Amino acid sequence: MISEQARQQRAAPLHTRNDLGAEASKDLSGGLNVLLADVFALYLKTKNFHWHMSGPHFRDYHLLLDEQADQILAITDTIAERVRKLGGTTLRSVGHIARLQRLVDNDAEYVSPLDMLAELREDNQRLAASMRAAHGMCDERGDVATASLLEVWIDEAERRVWFLFESSRRGDEAGR
Repeated sequence: MISEQARQQRAAPLHTRNDLGAEASKDLSGGLNVLLADVFALYLKTKNFHWHMSGPHFRDYHLLLDEQADQILAITDTIAERVRKLGGTTLRSVGHIARLQRLVDNDAEYVSPLDMLAELREDNQRLAASMRAAHGMCDERGDVATASLLEVWIDEAERRVWFLFESSRRGDEAGR
């Protein structure tokens, strides 16, 4: 026989229970949704620059940005599923992403290859900083599972920053 509580949970629309509490779940879900919107925006910008890359380093930059875009896209499902595990609902549309994202789109007709790398480097730095802030919220609310995921994603973002920085250097004798 199914209990009345089980019956109510089965009928409750999209509400996953956890032991973090309603307020923590709301705050964490909201923060992760904003982060997810930024991740989608960064993915699309990275693919945009990948598609529009040109110049003497085309192949290297084109492949680098494709690899980075794949890595960025790979975390989107995990972020959204974490929101659901926390009891929240997640992004529903491109419009929803646009309303929440903090990273700025680039719709310019032409962007030089080095400007592309610099802009993506800065965006990945911003994303890492946002992830650190989300990690702080996780620490405050005792969400070790999300914090653990964020630690890996911060490391990946920092690696992307490093590769973008090194790829844009002149490589002269002074190492600039």
